[in-house]
Amino acid sequence: MSRRPGFVLEVDKSTPPTLFWNGEGFTLETLPEGSRVIYAPEPMKAVEDPYRAIRHALLHPLGDRDPLPALLRPGMKLTICFDDVSLPLPPMEPPDIRQMVIETVLDMAAEAGVDDVVLVAALALHRRMTEEELRHALGDRVYDAFAPHGLLTQHDAEDPDNLIHLGQTDQGEDVEINKRAATSDLLVYVNINLVSMDGGHKSVATGLASYRSLRHHHNPQTMRHSKSFMDQPSSELHSSNWRMGRLIAESGVKIFQIETTLNNDTFPPNFQFLQKREWEWTLRDRAMFAASSTALAKTPPRLARQVFQSIKSPHALTSVQAGEVEAVHAETTSNVWAQQGVDVEGQTDILTMGLPYICPYNVNSIMNPILVACLGLGYFFNMYRGRPLVREGGVVIMRHPTRPEFHPGHHPSYIDFYEQVLTQTLDPVQMHKEFEESFATDPWYVHLYRTGHAYHGVHPFYMWYWCAHALAHVGRVVVVGGDPTAVRRLGFSPASSLDDALEIASDVVGPSPTLTHMHNPPIFMSDVH
Repeated sequence: MSRRPGFVLEVDKSTPPTLFWNGEGFTLETLPEGSRVIYAPEPMKAVEDPYRAIRHALLHPLGDRDPLPALLRPGMKLTICFDDVSLPLPPMEPPDIRQMVIETVLDMAAEAGVDDVVLVAALALHRRMTEEELRHALGDRVYDAFAPHGLLTQHDAEDPDNLIHLGQTDQGEDVEINKRAATSDLLVYVNINLVSMDGGHKSVATGLASYRSLRHHHNPQTMRHSKSFMDQPSSELHSSNWRMGRLIAESGVKIFQIETTLNNDTFPPNFQFLQKREWEWTLRDRAMFAASSTALAKTPPRLARQVFQSIKSPHALTSVQAGEVEAVHAETTSNVWAQQGVDVEGQTDILTMGLPYICPYNVNSIMNPILVACLGLGYFFNMYRGRPLVREGGVVIMRHPTRPEFHPGHHPSYIDFYEQVLTQTLDPVQMHKEFEESFATDPWYVHLYRTGHAYHGVHPFYMWYWCAHALAHVGRVVVVGGDPTAVRRLGFSPASSLDDALEIASDVVGPSPTLTHMHNPPIFMSDVH
């Protein structure tokens, strides 16, 4: 049986209540008649033999690149870089696709007699991965072969001895990246394309960059003019990365890009009801929802967080492409949209979304209020091509507990951003001018980033800038079920129920508004016509 495409349901009297994520939990809501609910396409068929598919891609590259074995020789310097813990979401069941790709690359390198090989986790300004996280991504065999000898490293954007400035683009953008990677005879980048925003020149130009480089595109002006992050031609973020990536190539850095796509089979069997359409729930699905909801209602948030963070996803490989960066990424993007694209006619007055427990920046951590804003307004809002789902001046309603809780080891500068910056201004431009540099250069934040597992001091600013396009586009943001003080600190309106939120929204969009709900995850991208 062929898989079903995405679906836009129009709610009527017979429609059952709709599932909303609510952080480390979920609930059912009855939507007004005439509302729309967007469901993701069903998972694509997985590649039957991932190792065979990977090897085929490495031997049959796209664009102006020779097969990988032809690029390998004794005495050369080879650096293999890979995406960090922020992808995929949730983390996939072992073996991770990065492990499978890197094992195949290493086998070819060994056959060619290459013995100067270093692995680099492409962190950008993200936190360093733990041993457990690295073992999960790479597998024990790769980890044990490289880590004890100092050959498994994590990119340090604050290490002046391992950064190299390659020049400036024609727009004056500094390009400063990992020195080991840039000075290697070959840089192999292993990418997971969870969404169409990932990959391409962004892999190296962002993942291996310094703050000196990143500040050119992680800023309010660039983010506000990225209409959407998921549509490269309309994204100023990508335009900047493409300029930088082309300069990197012109500087003589030889990159062999490997990009992979996964299907959206997101949850293990006990949670399969989360990716089904509610009217198709079986008796078992209803029982699992009822049992899970009841148990979670009695579970302390910290324990519920541990339960959800332990979930491993049955994501499976659907495609792998290798070769020249831009040729590879064009094929990859097409494959991502084939899995995730949903055609949607017209915009809506109100866009509702239930936010789950996880985003790229709280894996094995806590979803603090800044990350709640970023997940809803930076990611979910931007999951479109063409036009945003919600009209200009419309309302976004998000459901999430939005507790003022922070992981002190992972997000120390977020705490100060929440207490010191958001109490002074919500304007991305003003905070960029008045506060960003002090956070970015603070010696304590730099120390924690380099030696612990903390995100860089500037990172909470970037998460707020990520919301800039949505904040400029919508008329109001309402959070259902969130801590009122935390919600107001973000500049949003708190509501105790969806009905209350709709009442608040009516002050902005008027009576009898149109409403669209994103039934997400599983991830989908709206092609809004």
